[in-house]
Amino acid sequence: MDFEQAKKYFSEYLKQYNSKDEKIRLKIVHTYGVVSAAKWLGQRMGLSLLDTQLALHIALLHDIGRFEQLKIYHSFDDTIVPHAQLSLDILFHKGLISSFIPERDYDQIIYDAIKNHGLFRMEDTLTDSSLLHAKLIRDADKLDNFRVKSEDSMTAMVDVTEEQLGKEPISDSIYQCFLESRPILNSDRITHMDMWVSYLGYIFDLNFPESRQYVLENDYINRLIDRIPYSNPETQKKMERIRSHALDYLM
Repeated sequence: MDFEQAKKYFSEYLKQYNSKDEKIRLKIVHTYGVVSAAKWLGQRMGLSLLDTQLALHIALLHDIGRFEQLKIYHSFDDTIVPHAQLSLDILFHKGLISSFIPERDYDQIIYDAIKNHGLFRMEDTLTDSSLLHAKLIRDADKLDNFRVKSEDSMTAMVDVTEEQLGKEPISDSIYQCFLESRPILNSDRITHMDMWVSYLGYIFDLNFPESRQYVLENDYINRLIDRIPYSNPETQKKMERIRSHALDYLM
């Protein structure tokens, strides 16, 4: 495996998409952010060179289907078409995987990891390297998603401004789910604020203590909560309770 060569091919592959589109640009930056998070996890966890290289390749390829999803539908909505399945179709059914990784020894691990990164819960049949790399990409993906949510355009992410978001309520069921330390199912969300709370709820699905430490070191809980100007007093009150619960959980 040659990761530098894989990155060069990925850059060539992206030329067919409009990098000036805000959503496309967001996902390009996100991909490299997930690579960085995977590298950080590999170093902190003391992974072998092989597992580190695999993790980097999986991070580079995990969202390759997003670009077709955005090109066709201009939406991140997986209820229209699951982006993880698009990634698998592009890599394995269309055979693009061989352009990134000449060896076929790791196809099943890569397939399992990419498939499971897009699931609400991992398949309980995963074992050994497939399980390790599914956990790694799920965590690395979420870690960079915290960066995305703290830095990128709010309208590109949730289709409303920060000010509009701060006016909205949090559904009682979503609030209760968070306080029970449970990941939030996308289909249960009603308001845009529900979406924002669900992003904070990624912490409840992190697999490694190193990942939780990463969130704390980058102060992502406070950064995401403080990004919104809350004009809805009930939402502001709930968000302070969410802040307290999230920080207690991570520590």
